[in-house]
Amino acid sequence: MRTKGTPAELEARRLRAAELLGRGKGTGEVAGLIGVTPSCVSKWKKALRKRGVEGLRAKPLPGRKPRLSAAQRRRLAAAIKRGAAAAGYDGDLWTCRRVRDLIGKTFGVWYDLNHVGRILHALGFSVQKPEARARERDEKAIANWRKHDWPRIKETRGG
Repeated sequence: MRTKGTPAELEARRLRAAELLGRGKGTGEVAGLIGVTPSCVSKWKKALRKRGVEGLRAKPLPGRKPRLSAAQRRRLAAAIKRGAAAAGYDGDLWTCRRVRDLIGKTFGVWYDLNHVGRILHALGFSVQKPEARARERDEKAIANWRKHDWPRIKETRGG
């Protein structure tokens, strides 16, 4: 499993370990100070010996470059938080189809609907199911029933 953190954060940790090793600290001591296993520090030490500091640098992420930049993703998240109505849709409910259309119209990038769900999840959004409520619902009558009738009914049931 990959260690949590951005490539820059992980690289900084490896460089800190190299600095500590350069000061004469032992593998176990460095591991304890940085919060990794001694075998990790040994691996970094070996890379440092073979390739120098470059051996500890972050590697480019594999795979295709994202079609939306980090700045565009932040703009997308902000637009979603403003609501669907603010984006010109009827009602304030976001769907993957609406988000896909928003991305396409705003950034000129068109995604498959399934991938839009992955993007939303990566931005910290989760699936929300609107609560179905009757239009005729009377909140005052419900509150009154809960306050007066429900306790009486609960008492007669024995509990």
